[in-house]
Amino acid sequence: MGKGSKMFGEEKIGKLLIKFSIPIIISFLIAELYNMVDTLFVGRNVGGLAIGALVLVFPIQRLIIALSVMISTGTSTAFSRANGEEDIDKSKEIFQSGFSFCLLIMIGLILIVSLFKEKILVFLGASPNILPLAMEYLEIIIFGSIFLSLTIFISNICITLGNNKVSIISNAIGAGLNIILDYILIVHFKMGIKGAAIATLISQIIGFLYAFYNYLKINKKYNLNTKLNIKKNIITPILLVGLAGFVVEIEDGIVMGVLNNLLAHTSGDTGIIVLGLVSKLYMFLFVTMWGIASAMQPIASFNVGAKNYKRLKTLMKKTTIYAFSTTALLWGIGLVFTKQLLSFFVKDALLIEEAAKAFRIVISLFPLISIYYVSIFYFQAMGKARTSILISGLRQIIIMIPLSILFVKVFDLGAMGIWISYPISDLLASLASFMLIRNEGLELNIRIEKQREREKVASAELKYSL
Repeated sequence: MGKGSKMFGEEKIGKLLIKFSIPIIISFLIAELYNMVDTLFVGRNVGGLAIGALVLVFPIQRLIIALSVMISTGTSTAFSRANGEEDIDKSKEIFQSGFSFCLLIMIGLILIVSLFKEKILVFLGASPNILPLAMEYLEIIIFGSIFLSLTIFISNICITLGNNKVSIISNAIGAGLNIILDYILIVHFKMGIKGAAIATLISQIIGFLYAFYNYLKINKKYNLNTKLNIKKNIITPILLVGLAGFVVEIEDGIVMGVLNNLLAHTSGDTGIIVLGLVSKLYMFLFVTMWGIASAMQPIASFNVGAKNYKRLKTLMKKTTIYAFSTTALLWGIGLVFTKQLLSFFVKDALLIEEAAKAFRIVISLFPLISIYYVSIFYFQAMGKARTSILISGLRQIIIMIPLSILFVKVFDLGAMGIWISYPISDLLASLASFMLIRNEGLELNIRIEKQREREKVASAELKYSL
């Protein structure tokens, strides 16, 4: 189904990977601008407490994205594999179940957060000074979750069908509009954090409308059905495959919630603000490794379905090289220009100095985790959901959170205990991923040998028939 099938199976790996990763990278980069732009405007026009409010809302925003990524990547992976098997009816059923589940889960999330927003924010570490600002922001932006989620879902399906422009354009429209509206509402009309929330909501709605318009065009060609219908035998494997992506996304929110609580008891609001500044720069370092690994997944899924293991091995090697080299470049820029980049968000020299020290510690071993993220998407593509989920939770949930608590609560290292837990977690998780990928390579070599034998037999039979 679609022109993507021929490309995934025949086009040069390097060219194909670059072709699909660039739009995804730009799309992720633009997506990060949503919250980053809000931080920039409120930080410079409202103050540090407003940055703290955004940090507290961040775990909830991450939950929205995590659920969206789980459903969309799980659906697109299953969708692509069905296309590789040339099962068109199954592809349509996969799309329908994924779309329906995405819509219903977001409606439920809006209701829960709207009813319990104050209790949720207090649980996440909100102080009396930050809580009112955080509630003001959250009670508006939560209604954008449906639009954001469906935009992510539609964009992933479009990429699987060979249209890699929808994601980047819809996000570009939303982010561009967000910048304009932030300036108008925060700077001109002095609406503070409420203006930032309204700007984000409107931007997400407009971005969704563009994605939905493109869905309607796709629907005319492929007759995909959005009538609510969830089939358990379809949605269960979708969620299992997408669960790794969910863990990767949600763990940022979980970690942020835990760190907020630890910092609230050691460094107060200042520690939370510094964490917010560090996290804004930190998230941008992920865009290339995440984008390249994401681009690899549907290509790998197709070739798994087509049993083309030689092509799969080449894809894995090039994905790892591209992800590491581009991440190392961003890492170098971040180390050299830390203070200059932080100054975009705040004017306070002391905050910039503290955040710069923390940031350089946090990213000291960062390029190593490129193999970690590539391995997550690779095991997703192979349909090895359990392995992918295990790796996804390893770095931050299994290693980093316990280390942070240990360093702060037992060794009394304060904020420094949190900062040093980042590079230690990067090192341990990367080593574990490397070992798993190495073992997977041995298994893949066996499959390649069997593929070569089949090709020899097929070639001999062809010569005999001639």
